[in-house]
Amino acid sequence: MSHERHASSATALMAEEDNMFVDILQEAPLSVHRQRRSIFGSVMYCFLLAGYAVLAAAAPWIFVLIPKLLPTLLCSSNVILLIVTAIFQQYLVYQVRKVRLQGYYTFSQKLKNIARLPFAAIAYGTALMLLVLVWRPYIHILSVSTLLRIVMFVEVICAGCFMSMYIGCVHQYNSLNGQPDVLKSLYSALQPSSSLEELRYHDGGRLSDQQMALLQYQRENLHFLSEEVLRLQECLSKYQRSDDGSTPQVDLAHLLASRDQELRALSAEMNQVHSELRLARCLIVERDSEIQRIRVTNNEYVEENERLRAILGEWSARAAKLERALEAERLSNMELQKSIAKLQNKSAGTSAEDDQV
Repeated sequence: MSHERHASSATALMAEEDNMFVDILQEAPLSVHRQRRSIFGSVMYCFLLAGYAVLAAAAPWIFVLIPKLLPTLLCSSNVILLIVTAIFQQYLVYQVRKVRLQGYYTFSQKLKNIARLPFAAIAYGTALMLLVLVWRPYIHILSVSTLLRIVMFVEVICAGCFMSMYIGCVHQYNSLNGQPDVLKSLYSALQPSSSLEELRYHDGGRLSDQQMALLQYQRENLHFLSEEVLRLQECLSKYQRSDDGSTPQVDLAHLLASRDQELRALSAEMNQVHSELRLARCLIVERDSEIQRIRVTNNEYVEENERLRAILGEWSARAAKLERALEAERLSNMELQKSIAKLQNKSAGTSAEDDQV
């Protein structure tokens, strides 16, 4: 019983030591100036896509007076939509960059992948319309204008679906209340060893990118805190010049001290991030050198295998020659034995005739 109590107490002590600094993660500095992303531009672009969908569906009735120019007008409007989508994609990239600078690296990666899809859909649709125009003499199933309308309608619907996904993700980002996910790599050293190994080895491909995002996030925080410190210093000097009571001065001095302390903490965290980034680069260099060494060893094994195969082929050729020589020798021995037997028979017959005589 005493041994079991001792073992259980030792296990509890080890667990307590592992989780000693994990609660620091709850005290990580939040980006208190996180800005909400606007979806006004995305909604206006969705209205534009809806207008193009109506244009594709009702084109014969809209351009009833000029039916011969219908394919030309559809292609021209699609090119205009492609240009507008390219400009709007730059706006989406700017929004995604702002999300990344707020410290939400994983979320920005998701938004970046979605932001590229509307332009890709419109570009593929434009390419299909070009193919329809090129193969116009060989298309007999539907008219060219009908095919162009179908392609335009499908591409607009696909782009609208992708924009709906983007608007939903932005709305989810605006409703987030948690900490930026780049802070997880900052406090990775405070995690148990298993999670740290998983971060540095199993997910090593994204480590440098995450550390760079964390550096950008900390730089933005430092810039914001510097502006806050300057603003508080100006307020403090203004209150000190006034003839009011000392209570506002005390409050502002306390706020200024807390901001200054947080600024120093962020500077220390940035230094830690730099050290972790150097460690990650060293690990990547070691892994590359190990891979290069394995490749060199593999090449040596391949050369040795080829040399052994050449030796084996040479010995096989020699064995074949020896087998042929042995077969020829065996045949010559058999002929020689036959000749000896014939000579013996002749000599025996001759001796028998001599005896009879």
